[in-house]
Amino acid sequence: MIFAITPMDPERYRAKTRLSTFAVAGLFLLLGLGISTVLVQLFGEPGGDNLRWNIGGVLAGLAITVALVRWVFWQQPWMAPAVYGWRLKRTLMRVTNVMHHVKAGVSAQQPVAMAVLRFYHLGLTQMHQLDGDSSSLSQAVPEINRHLEAMQALGLETEVTRFDPAWLPEVKAIPASR
Repeated sequence: MIFAITPMDPERYRAKTRLSTFAVAGLFLLLGLGISTVLVQLFGEPGGDNLRWNIGGVLAGLAITVALVRWVFWQQPWMAPAVYGWRLKRTLMRVTNVMHHVKAGVSAQQPVAMAVLRFYHLGLTQMHQLDGDSSSLSQAVPEINRHLEAMQALGLETEVTRFDPAWLPEVKAIPASR
């Protein structure tokens, strides 16, 4: 699935993701406590060891919460910023996993590798901005600027805001430098 970097206000992103995190955590808390209580009431021993029923209730609450998030909440508008952030980080991780091939391709001025690294830099920049982590971003700026200049010198498109997973097999085919 193609991923596209979408402009987003960092303050609004953080507020919305905090809200969705609290909602999911609250749901998990209610389900875990509620199911544990019901299990202890139904199957527990008064004054006895009910640890297994409590753990069972928490695990059931967790399973139900995960299922609700994945199959119900994931498509809801109030979860959209959290889903976008998750997809952005997941896409960046896919590139990170083949970074040694990407860097080898960039050294060879291979256009797809150049585009993948540019997307990675743009995505990483947005991720740090959304998370409010400017110190980590400032360390990457010199490398980002060098790569941007190299792409401009080669006449390559620099606004690589879409990532196509079909690029990965081509990048993986580049022998990685050790």
